[in-house]
Amino acid sequence: MDLFSPVALGDLQLTNRVVMAPLTRLRAGATGVPGDLLVEHYRQRSGLGLIISEGVWPNRQGQGYPGQPGIVTDEQVEGWRRVAEAVHGGGGRMVVQLMHAGRVTHPDVNGGREAEAPSAIAIEGTVRTPAGKVPYPVPHALTTDELARVRDEFVQAARNAIAAGLDGVELHGANGYLLHEFLSPASNERNDAYGGSPENRARFVVEVATAVAEAIGAGRVGLRISPQHNIQGAFETDDADVLLTYGSLLDQLRPLGLAYLSVLHAEPGGELVQELRRRFGGPLVANSGFASVTSRAEAISLIEDAHAEAVAVGRPVIANPDLVERWAGDHPENEPQPHLFYAAGAEGYNDYPTLEHAG
Repeated sequence: MDLFSPVALGDLQLTNRVVMAPLTRLRAGATGVPGDLLVEHYRQRSGLGLIISEGVWPNRQGQGYPGQPGIVTDEQVEGWRRVAEAVHGGGGRMVVQLMHAGRVTHPDVNGGREAEAPSAIAIEGTVRTPAGKVPYPVPHALTTDELARVRDEFVQAARNAIAAGLDGVELHGANGYLLHEFLSPASNERNDAYGGSPENRARFVVEVATAVAEAIGAGRVGLRISPQHNIQGAFETDDADVLLTYGSLLDQLRPLGLAYLSVLHAEPGGELVQELRRRFGGPLVANSGFASVTSRAEAISLIEDAHAEAVAVGRPVIANPDLVERWAGDHPENEPQPHLFYAAGAEGYNDYPTLEHAG
């Protein structure tokens, strides 16, 4: 078993174990429709074992950033169809990450809608809107009836992804966005069936994952989590509570047989991540590279040491569309250009040279 060998993640048959991590790049314009830029970007990276798209909103309230794509309107679904055809044409596999931003948004970003969250608690700090930086608003605490509506919007977005020809979806339960907000006691102060105990805080994530799995097949559904990542106000500082919360989550999800669990954590081979992997009982996609860039050597060792079935990689994939070829031959890598990560055009997005065109 090595990084460049095939692997199955549920129904997803990968030619190698290098996975493109979900990377917010904000190039879908005001309409949220994937256009030529996105089609070309993902096409260039179709040599990766699996592409996980940038976070895509399943309802308009959940749009977290200007220029972020959605998968709600007919035009958006058609745009993703073009992306899927381009990736499949290059021999690749691709899932869409369904990301509801929860309270990590503002009415100036999501079309004038109120941010929705588990509890009416604002994040400290400012959010970038088209009009500049402003404080995060106090979100609306979702009622139980509204939770059913949000769950159904996730399901419809997943159906839309399959209708567009994509291979599946990843549910974004990480980094302080809506699903993670339910898991974290810092953002979830509910006193109903969806708050309080670790099991209750995991309930909504379980309900969403179950409903999406029933709609499109569990083998096409992945889940991303980031225990103890402690960003965007979703603080998880009690080790015992973290294990109880995520252990309960994965104990409940295990019978579904989801395609994979993606864990963003600084120590993928450590005790917490490996315990969660055991509780999940399915393939693990390791992602250590938020604070530090995942290197070729680390990715190879994660697989050879049997700490994961696949490795999610971010910045090296941004700068090297042919990363698998480079890593397989131990070739030099292009350096990313961070000042262009969130620009508007092709520069720093679709113009990184491949080995074939380098020099």
